[in-house]
Amino acid sequence: MTPFNPEVLKSGKTRERRERALAVLSAALEAVDPVKAIKRQVSLSDDSLHIGQRVYDLGRYRNIYVIGGGKAGGSMAQAIEEILGQRVTAGLVNVKYGYGAETEIVRLNEAGHPIPDAAGMAGTKQMAELARKATDEDLVICLISGGGSALMPLPVEGITLADVKSLTDALLRCGATINEINAVRKHLSQIKGGNLARLAHPAEIVSLILSDVVGSPLDVIASGPTVPDTTTFADAYGVIEKYGLLEELPRPIVERLRRGKEGVIPETPKEGTEYFTRTYNLIIASNEVAAEAATTRAEELGFHTLLLSTFVEGEAREVAKVFAAVAKEIINSGRPLPRPACVVAGGETTVTVRGSGLGGRNQEMALSAALEIAGLEDVMIIPLASDGTDGPTDAAGAIADGSTLRRAQEAGLSATQYLANNDSYHFFQQLGDLLITGPTNTNVNDLTFTFVF
Repeated sequence: MTPFNPEVLKSGKTRERRERALAVLSAALEAVDPVKAIKRQVSLSDDSLHIGQRVYDLGRYRNIYVIGGGKAGGSMAQAIEEILGQRVTAGLVNVKYGYGAETEIVRLNEAGHPIPDAAGMAGTKQMAELARKATDEDLVICLISGGGSALMPLPVEGITLADVKSLTDALLRCGATINEINAVRKHLSQIKGGNLARLAHPAEIVSLILSDVVGSPLDVIASGPTVPDTTTFADAYGVIEKYGLLEELPRPIVERLRRGKEGVIPETPKEGTEYFTRTYNLIIASNEVAAEAATTRAEELGFHTLLLSTFVEGEAREVAKVFAAVAKEIINSGRPLPRPACVVAGGETTVTVRGSGLGGRNQEMALSAALEIAGLEDVMIIPLASDGTDGPTDAAGAIADGSTLRRAQEAGLSATQYLANNDSYHFFQQLGDLLITGPTNTNVNDLTFTFVF
């Protein structure tokens, strides 16, 4: 994994504490390295391909196709090639710009995220062609990871890429959850919501999935291209209605969802349909795996540890107050852990954007936490995006500690004003407290670390 930027280490006691904290974060990322995750679940012995608890006789298949998308897609494809070598017939995987890997047969197509672009659409069309080409004598290996929804855009007829871009931007800005966003996406796509399995039927399909969704519901991760869809047109229409987007979104999107809700358009593939009779979906890594690895490393470093939850959701600036409250409780009562303490939590918060600044949910959480723990010199709260990019920035998160506000005031920065403008990136940039990792080539949601020394 790419190391954290060294300038966040500072000096003296602060440096020692940050080194210990970043060692915990690094352990979390290392545990969900896509190559290692694949090789824990996939192995080859002669013609027998072992995947999870299943064994596939490769002598039965004429072709092996590899398709998929997501921020971890490049590393996943590299791992599959290392296992199968020349047995792979062809493949194409969409990855985020800069998230490449070394592959020879599977082509990595770089595309836009979180807003989909033409490159992503072109790659997804080629994936769909490979899927349609597959027969009952072929094996299709799908590599799915977080970011796959944006990276695999292929809207249904009548919906343009520009329409999808407008939809994605509106849903991200209004604070919709990933579950809500993907419920809408699935009903506008030719491959999401089980439709990729429909295109590849009757081929044998194996989906290796790296989860970036709270609770790891299969149909939500990358909008579940090979999974029966549990949502309906009515659910999708309800999302845009809930956030007041009926007048803001492109009319073709609203009209399609309305017609689907009324039963005029067929639903996405559901449980029990023939498309899933030869489909195996396997989660190879998740937020929970990363969180558990972090607590193990923290214990090795002498911390009392607690994995609080991997189901954290809500408005980032409000969730931050909870972690600050946990830190204060540890200081005042030694509950739920005595010092030195490390409390780990996972999940994915949201941000309702009202300002014109730059940031991401983890940086915004850190800025809100800094306001709550001001003056508590023994407290450090670090929210981290496991993929290395928090929102539309090059930061993975930020470090907030008891000295953040004091240092900001000395630099002439108003934390409350930066928070009101959703400008956490520029706030922490000026303090040298942004976490910069570069692409981690994995994606298992967010992690928040609360340290009390």
